[in-house]
Amino acid sequence: MTVIPERFSVQPQEHPTNQLTQAALHGITRALASVGRAFVCLDPSFNILHASELLDSLLGAGAAVAMRGRPVEELLGVDLFGPRGPLRQALLNGQMREGWRATIKFGSFAPRLASITLAPMLTDNSTICDPMVRYLILLRPAEEEEACSDAPVFYADAVACSPAMQRIFRLVDTLQHSDATVLITGESGTGKEVVARAIHQNSACSSGPFVAVNCGALPPDLLESELFGHVRGAFTGAVRDRIGRFELATSGTLFLDEIGELPPQLQVKLLRVVQEHQYERVGESVTRTTNARIISATNIDMREALRIGQLRMDLFYRLCVVPIELPPLRERREDIPPLAIHLLNRVTAQKGLVRRVSPQAMRMFLDYSWPGNVRELANVIEYAVAVARMETILPDDLPDEIKEPSLSSNVAGYGSTVERPVAHANDAPSHTLPNAMGLDAERLREELEKHHWKKAETAAALGISRVTLWRRMRELQLI
Repeated sequence: MTVIPERFSVQPQEHPTNQLTQAALHGITRALASVGRAFVCLDPSFNILHASELLDSLLGAGAAVAMRGRPVEELLGVDLFGPRGPLRQALLNGQMREGWRATIKFGSFAPRLASITLAPMLTDNSTICDPMVRYLILLRPAEEEEACSDAPVFYADAVACSPAMQRIFRLVDTLQHSDATVLITGESGTGKEVVARAIHQNSACSSGPFVAVNCGALPPDLLESELFGHVRGAFTGAVRDRIGRFELATSGTLFLDEIGELPPQLQVKLLRVVQEHQYERVGESVTRTTNARIISATNIDMREALRIGQLRMDLFYRLCVVPIELPPLRERREDIPPLAIHLLNRVTAQKGLVRRVSPQAMRMFLDYSWPGNVRELANVIEYAVAVARMETILPDDLPDEIKEPSLSSNVAGYGSTVERPVAHANDAPSHTLPNAMGLDAERLREELEKHHWKKAETAAALGISRVTLWRRMRELQLI
Protein backbone atom coordinates (compact mmCIF):
# COMPACT_ATOMS: atom_id res chain seq x y z
CA MET A 1 0.00 0.00 0.00
CA THR A 2 1.33 3.42 -0.92
CA VAL A 3 2.09 5.62 2.05
CA ILE A 4 1.12 9.26 1.54
CA PRO A 5 2.87 11.99 3.57
CA GLU A 6 0.49 13.61 6.06
CA ARG A 7 0.82 17.07 4.54
CA PHE A 8 -0.53 15.71 1.24
CA SER A 9 -3.51 13.94 2.81
CA VAL A 10 -6.87 14.92 1.36
CA GLN A 11 -9.10 17.01 3.58
CA PRO A 12 -12.88 16.57 3.30
CA GLN A 13 -13.40 19.99 1.73
CA GLU A 14 -10.70 19.53 -0.90
CA HIS A 15 -10.99 17.91 -4.30
CA PRO A 16 -11.22 14.14 -3.64
CA THR A 17 -8.09 12.98 -5.42
CA ASN A 18 -7.07 9.41 -4.77
CA GLN A 19 -3.87 8.19 -3.16
CA LEU A 20 -2.23 7.48 -6.50
CA THR A 21 -2.82 11.05 -7.64
CA GLN A 22 -1.51 12.42 -4.36
CA ALA A 23 1.62 10.31 -4.67
CA ALA A 24 2.12 11.54 -8.24
CA LEU A 25 1.78 15.17 -7.15
CA HIS A 26 4.19 14.57 -4.31
CA GLY A 27 6.73 12.98 -6.64
CA ILE A 28 6.49 15.73 -9.23
CA THR A 29 6.75 18.38 -6.53
CA ARG A 30 9.90 16.83 -5.09
CA ALA A 31 11.49 16.39 -8.52
CA LEU A 32 10.86 19.97 -9.59
CA ALA A 33 11.91 21.33 -6.20
CA SER A 34 15.29 19.67 -6.68
CA VAL A 35 15.92 21.95 -9.67
CA GLY A 36 14.47 25.01 -7.94
CA ARG A 37 11.06 25.20 -9.61
CA ALA A 38 7.73 25.65 -7.89
CA PHE A 39 4.82 23.70 -9.31
CA VAL A 40 1.21 24.93 -9.67
CA CYS A 41 -1.78 22.99 -11.08
CA LEU A 42 -4.90 24.75 -12.39
CA ASP A 43 -8.38 23.42 -13.03
CA PRO A 44 -10.41 24.32 -16.17
CA SER A 45 -11.67 27.49 -14.44
CA PHE A 46 -8.09 28.64 -13.71
CA ASN A 47 -8.34 27.99 -10.00
CA ILE A 48 -5.30 26.63 -8.17
CA LEU A 49 -5.72 22.93 -7.36
CA HIS A 50 -2.22 22.30 -6.05
CA ALA A 51 0.78 24.49 -5.20
CA SER A 52 4.10 23.03 -4.15
CA GLU A 53 5.75 23.98 -0.89
CA LEU A 54 8.60 25.65 -2.78
CA LEU A 55 6.29 28.66 -3.19
CA ASP A 56 6.78 29.25 0.52
CA SER A 57 10.43 30.03 -0.17
CA LEU A 58 9.40 32.50 -2.89
CA LEU A 59 6.62 34.34 -1.04
CA GLY A 60 6.61 33.28 2.59
CA ALA A 61 5.61 30.48 4.94
CA GLY A 62 2.08 29.24 4.35
CA ALA A 63 1.69 30.73 0.87
CA ALA A 64 1.32 27.37 -0.92
CA VAL A 65 -1.49 26.17 1.33
CA ALA A 66 -3.26 29.54 1.42
CA MET A 67 -3.56 29.86 -2.35
CA ARG A 68 -5.11 26.44 -2.99
CA GLY A 69 -8.60 26.90 -4.36
CA ARG A 70 -7.98 30.55 -5.23
CA PRO A 71 -8.08 32.04 -8.80
CA VAL A 72 -4.64 32.10 -10.38
CA GLU A 73 -4.95 35.84 -11.09
CA GLU A 74 -4.59 36.43 -7.36
CA LEU A 75 -1.06 35.03 -7.71
CA LEU A 76 -0.03 36.24 -11.17
CA GLY A 77 -2.30 39.24 -11.68
CA VAL A 78 -5.21 40.12 -13.94
CA ASP A 79 -2.91 41.59 -16.60
CA LEU A 80 -1.66 38.07 -17.35
CA PHE A 81 -4.57 35.88 -16.25
CA GLY A 82 -7.62 38.11 -16.42
CA PRO A 83 -10.33 37.26 -19.00
CA ARG A 84 -8.18 38.79 -21.77
CA GLY A 85 -4.77 38.16 -20.25
CA PRO A 86 -2.17 36.85 -22.73
CA LEU A 87 -1.21 33.81 -20.66
CA ARG A 88 -4.81 32.76 -20.05
CA GLN A 89 -5.50 33.12 -23.79
CA ALA A 90 -2.39 31.09 -24.65
CA LEU A 91 -3.51 28.21 -22.45
CA LEU A 92 -7.07 28.35 -23.80
CA ASN A 93 -5.59 28.07 -27.30
CA GLY A 94 -3.55 25.03 -26.29
CA GLN A 95 -0.22 26.88 -26.40
CA MET A 96 2.73 26.89 -24.03
CA ARG A 97 4.75 29.92 -22.98
CA GLU A 98 8.30 29.97 -21.65
CA GLY A 99 10.53 32.62 -20.13
CA TRP A 100 7.87 35.20 -19.29
CA ARG A 101 8.55 37.23 -16.18
CA ALA A 102 6.09 38.82 -13.82
CA THR A 103 5.65 39.91 -10.24
CA ILE A 104 3.99 37.16 -8.22
CA LYS A 105 2.05 38.30 -5.18
CA PHE A 106 -0.53 36.68 -2.97
CA GLY A 107 -2.41 38.30 -0.11
CA SER A 108 -0.11 39.98 2.39
CA PHE A 109 3.00 38.11 1.20
CA ALA A 110 5.83 40.24 -0.23
CA PRO A 111 5.90 40.34 -4.06
CA ARG A 112 8.63 38.56 -5.98
CA LEU A 113 9.81 38.73 -9.60
CA ALA A 114 9.61 35.24 -11.05
CA SER A 115 10.22 33.45 -14.33
CA ILE A 116 7.09 31.70 -15.64
CA THR A 117 6.69 28.64 -17.85
CA LEU A 118 3.23 27.25 -18.52
CA ALA A 119 1.51 24.68 -20.70
CA PRO A 120 -1.80 22.84 -21.06
CA MET A 121 -1.93 19.41 -19.42
CA LEU A 122 -1.69 16.54 -21.90
CA THR A 123 -4.77 14.39 -21.43
CA ASP A 124 -4.79 10.58 -21.49
CA ASN A 125 -6.66 7.72 -19.90
CA SER A 126 -4.16 7.32 -17.05
CA THR A 127 -5.47 7.08 -13.51
CA ILE A 128 -2.31 8.73 -12.20
CA CYS A 129 -3.18 12.26 -13.33
CA ASP A 130 -6.07 14.09 -11.72
CA PRO A 131 -8.67 14.69 -14.47
CA MET A 132 -9.37 18.10 -12.95
CA VAL A 133 -5.80 19.30 -13.68
CA ARG A 134 -5.99 21.20 -16.96
CA TYR A 135 -2.98 23.55 -16.88
CA LEU A 136 0.53 23.50 -15.38
CA ILE A 137 2.68 26.44 -14.28
CA LEU A 138 6.34 26.36 -13.26
CA LEU A 139 7.80 29.27 -11.31
CA ARG A 140 11.39 30.11 -10.54
CA PRO A 141 13.12 33.18 -9.03
CA ALA A 142 13.85 35.47 -11.96
CA GLU A 143 17.40 36.19 -10.83
CA GLU A 144 18.31 32.51 -11.16
CA GLU A 145 17.45 32.39 -14.84
CA GLU A 146 18.69 34.20 -17.90
CA ALA A 147 16.11 36.48 -19.44
CA CYS A 148 14.36 35.35 -22.60
CA SER A 149 15.15 38.25 -24.90
CA ASP A 150 11.76 38.44 -26.60
CA ALA A 151 9.43 37.48 -23.74
CA PRO A 152 7.65 40.41 -22.09
CA VAL A 153 8.14 41.12 -18.41
CA PHE A 154 5.12 42.24 -16.38
CA TYR A 155 6.32 44.19 -13.35
CA ALA A 156 3.71 45.94 -11.21
CA ASP A 157 1.83 48.11 -13.75
CA ALA A 158 4.68 48.13 -16.28
CA VAL A 159 5.36 45.79 -19.19
CA ALA A 160 8.49 45.60 -21.33
CA CYS A 161 10.83 43.17 -23.05
CA SER A 162 13.79 45.44 -23.87
CA PRO A 163 17.07 44.70 -22.06
CA ALA A 164 17.19 48.27 -20.73
CA MET A 165 13.81 48.01 -19.00
CA GLN A 166 14.49 44.49 -17.74
CA ARG A 167 17.63 45.82 -16.04
CA ILE A 168 15.48 48.48 -14.36
CA PHE A 169 12.97 45.86 -13.20
CA ARG A 170 15.79 43.78 -11.70
CA LEU A 171 17.15 46.85 -9.93
CA VAL A 172 13.72 47.68 -8.51
CA ASP A 173 13.41 44.10 -7.31
CA THR A 174 16.73 44.31 -5.45
CA LEU A 175 15.55 47.48 -3.65
CA GLN A 176 12.70 45.72 -1.84
CA HIS A 177 14.61 45.60 1.45
CA SER A 178 16.14 49.08 1.15
CA ASP A 179 14.78 52.49 2.15
CA ALA A 180 17.42 54.46 0.20
CA THR A 181 16.24 57.54 -1.69
CA VAL A 182 15.75 57.03 -5.42
CA LEU A 183 15.97 59.62 -8.22
CA ILE A 184 14.19 58.66 -11.43
CA THR A 185 15.12 60.64 -14.54
CA GLY A 186 13.80 60.50 -18.08
CA GLU A 187 11.77 62.35 -20.64
CA SER A 188 8.18 63.30 -19.95
CA GLY A 189 5.81 60.38 -20.37
CA THR A 190 8.35 57.57 -19.94
CA GLY A 191 6.59 56.22 -16.86
CA LYS A 192 8.54 57.67 -13.94
CA GLU A 193 5.55 57.52 -11.58
CA VAL A 194 4.81 53.94 -12.66
CA VAL A 195 8.35 52.95 -11.67
CA ALA A 196 8.03 54.89 -8.41
CA ARG A 197 4.84 52.99 -7.58
CA ALA A 198 6.57 49.71 -8.44
CA ILE A 199 9.37 50.56 -6.01
CA HIS A 200 6.78 51.32 -3.34
CA GLN A 201 4.76 48.16 -3.97
CA ASN A 202 7.90 46.03 -3.71
CA SER A 203 9.28 47.65 -0.56
CA ALA A 204 8.94 47.16 3.17
CA CYS A 205 6.64 50.21 3.30
CA SER A 206 4.18 48.82 0.73
CA SER A 207 1.47 48.60 3.40
CA GLY A 208 1.73 52.37 3.88
CA PRO A 209 0.37 55.07 1.56
CA PHE A 210 1.90 56.24 -1.71
CA VAL A 211 1.63 60.04 -1.76
CA ALA A 212 2.55 62.01 -4.88
CA VAL A 213 3.32 65.74 -5.15
CA ASN A 214 4.05 67.65 -8.36
CA CYS A 215 6.65 70.21 -7.31
CA GLY A 216 6.21 72.23 -10.49
CA ALA A 217 2.43 72.63 -10.26
CA LEU A 218 2.21 74.99 -7.25
CA PRO A 219 3.75 78.37 -6.33
CA PRO A 220 6.45 78.25 -3.61
CA ASP A 221 4.24 79.35 -0.67
CA LEU A 222 1.51 76.85 -1.41
CA LEU A 223 4.03 74.10 -2.13
CA GLU A 224 5.66 74.57 1.29
CA SER A 225 2.29 74.19 2.97
CA GLU A 226 1.49 71.22 0.75
CA LEU A 227 4.69 69.44 1.76
CA PHE A 228 4.97 70.30 5.45
CA GLY A 229 1.47 71.40 6.45
CA HIS A 230 0.51 74.58 8.31
CA VAL A 231 -1.18 75.74 11.49
CA ARG A 232 -4.16 78.02 11.79
CA GLY A 233 -3.24 81.68 11.23
CA ALA A 234 0.10 80.90 9.58
CA PHE A 235 -0.92 83.03 6.59
CA THR A 236 -3.99 84.70 5.15
CA GLY A 237 -6.60 82.07 4.48
CA ALA A 238 -5.15 79.51 6.90
CA VAL A 239 -8.35 79.09 8.90
CA ARG A 240 -7.51 75.65 10.27
CA ASP A 241 -4.56 73.36 10.85
CA ARG A 242 -3.59 71.18 7.92
CA ILE A 243 -1.26 68.21 7.78
CA GLY A 244 1.28 68.08 4.94
CA ARG A 245 2.23 65.37 2.49
CA PHE A 246 5.19 64.24 4.60
CA GLU A 247 2.79 63.47 7.43
CA LEU A 248 0.29 61.82 5.08
CA ALA A 249 3.08 59.56 3.80
CA THR A 250 3.95 58.25 7.26
CA SER A 251 5.18 54.63 7.02
CA GLY A 252 4.82 54.88 3.25
CA THR A 253 6.40 56.60 0.26
CA LEU A 254 6.46 60.28 -0.73
CA PHE A 255 6.93 60.76 -4.47
CA LEU A 256 8.27 64.19 -5.41
CA ASP A 257 7.64 64.63 -9.12
CA GLU A 258 9.40 67.38 -11.10
CA ILE A 259 11.91 67.83 -8.28
CA GLY A 260 14.00 70.03 -10.59
CA GLU A 261 11.30 72.72 -10.32
CA LEU A 262 11.59 72.96 -6.52
CA PRO A 263 12.29 76.60 -5.46
CA PRO A 264 15.70 77.27 -3.83
CA GLN A 265 14.23 78.17 -0.41
CA LEU A 266 12.39 74.86 -0.27
CA GLN A 267 15.46 72.91 -1.37
CA VAL A 268 17.12 73.87 1.92
CA LYS A 269 14.15 72.66 3.95
CA LEU A 270 13.88 69.45 1.94
CA LEU A 271 17.59 68.79 2.50
CA ARG A 272 17.02 68.89 6.24
CA VAL A 273 14.16 66.42 5.99
CA VAL A 274 16.22 64.02 3.88
CA GLN A 275 19.22 64.26 6.22
CA GLU A 276 17.55 64.40 9.64
CA HIS A 277 13.96 63.25 8.95
CA GLN A 278 12.71 66.39 10.72
CA TYR A 279 10.53 69.35 9.66
CA GLU A 280 8.14 72.00 11.01
CA ARG A 281 4.71 72.95 9.79
CA VAL A 282 4.39 76.47 8.36
CA GLY A 283 3.80 78.89 11.25
CA GLU A 284 4.79 76.36 13.92
CA SER A 285 8.01 75.86 15.89
CA VAL A 286 7.32 72.27 16.93
CA THR A 287 9.74 69.84 15.32
CA ARG A 288 8.11 66.79 13.79
CA THR A 289 9.69 63.61 12.45
CA THR A 290 8.90 61.57 9.37
CA ASN A 291 9.75 58.03 8.33
CA ALA A 292 8.42 58.38 4.78
CA ARG A 293 10.61 56.92 2.07
CA ILE A 294 11.43 59.61 -0.53
CA ILE A 295 11.43 58.93 -4.27
CA SER A 296 11.88 61.87 -6.62
CA ALA A 297 11.72 62.31 -10.38
CA THR A 298 12.54 64.89 -13.01
CA ASN A 299 12.58 65.26 -16.79
CA ILE A 300 15.25 67.97 -16.85
CA ASP A 301 18.95 67.46 -17.54
CA MET A 302 20.33 67.20 -14.01
CA ARG A 303 23.90 67.95 -15.07
CA GLU A 304 22.78 71.23 -16.58
CA ALA A 305 20.61 72.02 -13.54
CA LEU A 306 23.60 71.55 -11.25
CA ARG A 307 25.87 73.59 -13.51
CA ILE A 308 23.58 76.64 -13.54
CA GLY A 309 22.70 76.33 -9.86
CA GLN A 310 19.06 75.43 -10.42
CA LEU A 311 19.46 72.48 -8.02
CA ARG A 312 21.66 72.32 -4.93
CA MET A 313 24.43 69.78 -5.30
CA ASP A 314 24.15 68.55 -1.70
CA LEU A 315 20.41 67.96 -2.17
CA PHE A 316 21.03 66.18 -5.46
CA TYR A 317 23.42 63.68 -3.89
CA ARG A 318 21.02 63.09 -1.00
CA LEU A 319 18.14 62.39 -3.37
CA CYS A 320 20.21 60.42 -5.86
CA VAL A 321 21.47 57.55 -3.69
CA VAL A 322 19.98 55.14 -6.24
CA PRO A 323 19.67 56.69 -9.74
CA ILE A 324 17.30 55.20 -12.32
CA GLU A 325 17.22 56.61 -15.85
CA LEU A 326 14.27 55.59 -18.03
CA PRO A 327 15.04 55.38 -21.75
CA PRO A 328 12.62 57.04 -24.19
CA LEU A 329 10.25 54.79 -26.10
CA ARG A 330 11.98 55.46 -29.44
CA GLU A 331 15.15 53.80 -28.03
CA ARG A 332 13.33 50.61 -27.03
CA ARG A 333 11.03 49.91 -29.94
CA GLU A 334 10.71 46.24 -29.07
CA ASP A 335 8.57 47.40 -26.13
CA ILE A 336 6.00 49.09 -28.40
CA PRO A 337 3.99 45.97 -29.42
CA PRO A 338 3.61 44.50 -25.90
CA LEU A 339 2.93 47.96 -24.47
CA ALA A 340 0.31 48.69 -27.12
CA ILE A 341 -1.46 45.38 -26.50
CA HIS A 342 -1.25 45.82 -22.73
CA LEU A 343 -2.72 49.33 -22.89
CA LEU A 344 -5.37 48.21 -25.38
CA ASN A 345 -6.47 45.38 -23.07
CA ARG A 346 -6.81 47.83 -20.20
CA VAL A 347 -8.91 50.31 -22.15
CA THR A 348 -11.19 47.69 -23.69
CA ALA A 349 -11.66 45.89 -20.37
CA GLN A 350 -12.91 49.13 -18.81
CA LYS A 351 -15.36 49.70 -21.66
CA GLY A 352 -16.40 46.07 -22.19
CA LEU A 353 -15.16 46.07 -25.80
CA VAL A 354 -13.11 43.72 -27.96
CA ARG A 355 -10.40 45.35 -30.06
CA ARG A 356 -7.16 44.27 -31.72
CA VAL A 357 -4.45 46.22 -33.53
CA SER A 358 -4.01 45.47 -37.23
CA PRO A 359 -0.49 44.73 -38.53
CA GLN A 360 -0.58 47.93 -40.59
CA ALA A 361 -1.43 50.03 -37.52
CA MET A 362 1.28 48.29 -35.50
CA ARG A 363 3.75 49.08 -38.29
CA MET A 364 2.86 52.75 -37.91
CA PHE A 365 3.41 52.48 -34.17
CA LEU A 366 6.87 51.07 -34.81
CA ASP A 367 7.72 53.78 -37.35
CA TYR A 368 6.59 56.71 -35.21
CA SER A 369 9.11 58.52 -32.99
CA TRP A 370 6.80 58.91 -29.93
CA PRO A 371 7.99 62.27 -28.59
CA GLY A 372 5.41 61.89 -25.81
CA ASN A 373 6.64 58.37 -25.01
CA VAL A 374 4.36 55.87 -23.24
CA ARG A 375 1.86 58.54 -22.23
CA GLU A 376 1.37 59.46 -25.88
CA LEU A 377 1.00 55.79 -26.83
CA ALA A 378 -1.69 55.38 -24.16
CA ASN A 379 -3.56 58.42 -25.50
CA VAL A 380 -3.35 57.12 -29.07
CA ILE A 381 -4.72 53.73 -28.00
CA GLU A 382 -7.63 55.36 -26.18
CA TYR A 383 -8.35 57.57 -29.20
CA ALA A 384 -8.29 54.57 -31.56
CA VAL A 385 -10.67 52.57 -29.34
CA ALA A 386 -13.06 55.52 -29.27
CA VAL A 387 -13.20 56.05 -33.05
CA ALA A 388 -12.77 52.49 -34.38
CA ARG A 389 -15.94 51.13 -35.98
CA MET A 390 -14.78 47.52 -36.13
CA GLU A 391 -12.99 45.15 -33.77
CA THR A 392 -9.68 45.64 -35.59
CA ILE A 393 -7.97 49.02 -35.24
CA LEU A 394 -6.90 50.16 -38.70
CA PRO A 395 -4.53 52.97 -39.76
CA ASP A 396 -7.55 55.19 -40.48
CA ASP A 397 -8.47 54.94 -36.79
CA LEU A 398 -5.20 56.55 -35.68
CA PRO A 399 -4.59 60.29 -35.08
CA ASP A 400 -3.18 62.34 -37.94
CA GLU A 401 0.22 62.77 -36.28
CA ILE A 402 0.70 58.99 -36.34
CA LYS A 403 -0.39 58.65 -39.96
CA GLU A 404 1.58 61.74 -41.01
CA PRO A 405 4.48 62.21 -38.56
CA SER A 406 5.53 65.42 -40.31
CA LEU A 407 2.54 67.05 -38.58
CA SER A 408 4.17 66.37 -35.22
CA SER A 409 6.91 68.56 -33.82
CA ASN A 410 8.75 65.40 -32.72
CA VAL A 411 10.46 67.35 -29.99
CA ALA A 412 11.50 65.08 -27.12
CA GLY A 413 12.85 65.85 -23.68
CA TYR A 414 16.16 67.56 -22.90
CA GLY A 415 15.53 69.95 -25.80
CA SER A 416 16.60 67.48 -28.48
CA THR A 417 14.80 67.06 -31.80
CA VAL A 418 14.05 63.51 -32.79
CA GLU A 419 14.07 62.64 -36.47
CA ARG A 420 11.48 60.16 -37.68
CA PRO A 421 13.30 56.89 -38.31
CA VAL A 422 13.05 55.32 -41.73
CA ALA A 423 14.54 51.94 -40.83
CA HIS A 424 15.43 49.90 -37.80
CA ALA A 425 18.21 47.46 -37.12
CA ASN A 426 15.80 44.64 -36.25
CA ASP A 427 13.54 45.14 -39.27
CA ALA A 428 13.55 42.44 -41.91
CA PRO A 429 15.10 43.14 -45.32
CA SER A 430 12.41 43.70 -47.92
CA HIS A 431 13.08 40.36 -49.65
CA THR A 432 12.16 38.42 -46.50
CA LEU A 433 8.73 40.00 -46.12
CA PRO A 434 6.88 37.89 -48.75
CA ASN A 435 8.23 34.70 -47.15
CA ALA A 436 6.96 35.80 -43.77
CA MET A 437 3.57 36.79 -45.12
CA GLY A 438 3.31 33.39 -46.86
CA LEU A 439 3.60 31.43 -43.62
CA ASP A 440 0.33 29.77 -42.69
CA ALA A 441 -0.75 29.19 -39.10
CA GLU A 442 0.15 25.49 -39.06
CA ARG A 443 3.67 26.01 -40.43
CA LEU A 444 4.35 28.95 -38.13
CA ARG A 445 3.06 27.08 -35.09
CA GLU A 446 5.36 24.14 -35.96
CA GLU A 447 8.37 26.46 -36.09
CA LEU A 448 7.41 28.14 -32.83
CA GLU A 449 6.94 24.79 -31.10
CA LYS A 450 10.29 23.60 -32.44
CA HIS A 451 11.99 26.58 -30.83
CA HIS A 452 9.88 26.49 -27.62
CA TRP A 453 8.04 29.69 -28.62
CA LYS A 454 11.22 31.74 -28.43
CA LYS A 455 10.57 34.36 -31.07
CA ALA A 456 14.21 35.40 -31.50
CA GLU A 457 15.27 31.83 -32.34
CA THR A 458 12.20 31.21 -34.52
CA ALA A 459 12.76 34.42 -36.49
CA ALA A 460 16.42 33.53 -37.06
CA ALA A 461 15.47 30.05 -38.29
CA LEU A 462 12.92 31.51 -40.72
CA GLY A 463 15.28 34.24 -41.91
CA ILE A 464 12.99 37.05 -40.83
CA SER A 465 13.08 39.73 -38.15
CA ARG A 466 11.37 39.49 -34.78
CA VAL A 467 9.14 42.42 -35.75
CA THR A 468 8.02 40.61 -38.93
CA LEU A 469 7.46 37.40 -36.96
CA TRP A 470 5.44 39.26 -34.33
CA ARG A 471 3.33 40.89 -37.05
CA ARG A 472 2.58 37.56 -38.73
CA MET A 473 1.73 35.91 -35.38
CA ARG A 474 -0.76 38.72 -34.72
CA GLU A 475 -2.33 38.26 -38.16
CA LEU A 476 -2.76 34.53 -37.56
CA GLN A 477 -3.99 35.13 -33.98
CA LEU A 478 -1.16 33.08 -32.46
CA ILE A 479 -0.66 35.71 -29.75
